[in-house]
Amino acid sequence: MKYMKSLLLLFLLLASLQPAFSQKPSDIEKKLIAYVDKHLPDALKMLKETVNINSGTLNIEGVRKVGEIYKKELEKAGFTCTWITMPDSLKRAGHLVATRKGKKGKKLFLIGHLDTVFEPDMPFGPFTMLNDSTATGQGVNDMKGGDVVAIIALQALNEYKLLDDTNITVYFTGDEERGAEPISVSRGDFIERAKQCDIALGFEGATGTNIIATARRGASNWLLEVEGKQAHSSQVFKDDPGYGAIYEAARIINDFRTTLSSEKYLTFSPGLIIGGSEVNYIEKKASGNVIGKDNIISPVAKVHGDLRFLTAEQKEAARNTMREIVSRNLPGTKATITFHDGIPSMAPTEGNNKILAVIDQVSKDMGMGPTVAGDPGSRGAGDISYVAEFLDCVDGLGAMGEGAHAPGETIDLKSFPYFIKRSALLIHRLCSVK
Repeated sequence: MKYMKSLLLLFLLLASLQPAFSQKPSDIEKKLIAYVDKHLPDALKMLKETVNINSGTLNIEGVRKVGEIYKKELEKAGFTCTWITMPDSLKRAGHLVATRKGKKGKKLFLIGHLDTVFEPDMPFGPFTMLNDSTATGQGVNDMKGGDVVAIIALQALNEYKLLDDTNITVYFTGDEERGAEPISVSRGDFIERAKQCDIALGFEGATGTNIIATARRGASNWLLEVEGKQAHSSQVFKDDPGYGAIYEAARIINDFRTTLSSEKYLTFSPGLIIGGSEVNYIEKKASGNVIGKDNIISPVAKVHGDLRFLTAEQKEAARNTMREIVSRNLPGTKATITFHDGIPSMAPTEGNNKILAVIDQVSKDMGMGPTVAGDPGSRGAGDISYVAEFLDCVDGLGAMGEGAHAPGETIDLKSFPYFIKRSALLIHRLCSVK
């Protein structure tokens, strides 16, 4: 009863805060808007049910339970659903794929994910109403809220037969937060299906009511390994034995900072550094053991860090600069750096801007004002980046909230209906053009 009273208050609040729609939406679009209002309780019920299922990436059973709920809901929208299994060696649940095959309009590829960062051994955070317009819960925003936005929008379109003869693929991955390797296996089917489409729409969380991601930075990492000559510390700074590994590592990472830190959208952070007379670095566990004495010039140092970039060209240019810095060794030292690709970037393109223009018109027609591209530096990497080189893309169509990836993550239910309506109108308009 208390929960239903909260919902009633929420509806009243939405009615008082939401601006009146302009007359620009067509009659059928007005019906889509009315459908979302009518079925908002269904959306919140689905959100609560899935948030209350732990689906941490490594919780295979939980991820599949969430997928089963979404499968039933997508089938209500006329989609044919398939579960893409992963080899046992990857230790991942797999992916949910829903399809409609047709020839009308643009071929759309809708992206979400079933998993969260919250594994079963972490404190449980159930769906809880904090006030009339805010709820909390594990994955409520990232990204079960976004998944529900996409599903309800599709159900609204199906209600009025607007999905008939359309070509839409909905792809909800099961390991976005901790992608299994090799990527060629865990994202192979994902990439191949995306290549058959024209436009990808990502339903990761919105960073603002009228902000859309037309670009996202990519992520990779690097390992710096430094060697020096072990000797008595009283001889440090002489050409022989030299400066030691720790001084050389410090010189290198400081030169990274002074040379590259002012470049827009480029960041690189040393997340772990160890050095001494004996070093045991365990890369898979991101940890190490070290022995050292203050009267010994250190012979070994290792530094592990990340590198984030907006385009592949920016990534390669940065790597070349870092290699050149690494090669300028202090006396008595030598160093090497290796790079490991992670998630590619979603570079800004004219095609992405054209999708933004459609979204901008939808938001204006709904009386919500203009929509603009967000700052690529404000977002991390995501699944959409794996396919960005093959088709036009935008992201950030999902729910809005705060504290993603942390206890107390929230969703803003005040804006939730608007995002569903906007998505329904966007998909309708994209499916109506050749």
